[in-house]
Amino acid sequence: MATALRIEGFIPADRPVSTPTTKFGGRPVWLTGPQWPVSEAWDRPMRFVGQFALDPVLGPAGQGRLAYVFVTHADHGETFFDPDVIDPDGGENAVIVQPGGTYAGPVRPLTTGPTLYDADGAEAEFTVALRPVPDPTPPGAEPVDADKIGGTPAYFQGDDRPDGDAWRLLLQLDANWTPFSLLLGSAPRLFAFVSRDGTRGRLLVQDS
Repeated sequence: MATALRIEGFIPADRPVSTPTTKFGGRPVWLTGPQWPVSEAWDRPMRFVGQFALDPVLGPAGQGRLAYVFVTHADHGETFFDPDVIDPDGGENAVIVQPGGTYAGPVRPLTTGPTLYDADGAEAEFTVALRPVPDPTPPGAEPVDADKIGGTPAYFQGDDRPDGDAWRLLLQLDANWTPFSLLLGSAPRLFAFVSRDGTRGRLLVQDS
């Protein structure tokens, strides 16, 4: 039976997290040099959503690896709309894997850049409380319908898994119900994936 790590809570960091551990916001802890992806529409660095240890998702293939998730996203107080981040091939989102990953889009060697912010516009960083859960449970049941790392995607608009079975779920996140601002649609659910060999990543958003 598959398992997932259910996100039970977001814990505000009392100091910058500088270790290669799972977290949301702050600054990426690069393992093999900065690779900050750039928005195709805006020609500026995407917003860093978080970094995620890959061993719970991929087992031995993920040992010692991180996946970094980014989306194109306006700054706090900007009044224009974000470009379409839903399409995994639209140039407005990125999942970068280190070490040994490949990413086809443009990147810049930045150690700092746009990150998550709270309702007041202050930069935000969170570690997470995780609980292993069977997913799905029992066999044949629906996948866990909650924020989680790994497991089985709980789609609500059909199976959008990229390229069939070559991918594993990295992150499922209901973006409207977090302690940080992540404006991806009216009722968006973010899905990030990594390839089975731990070299590539993909991201898509379903929105009701």
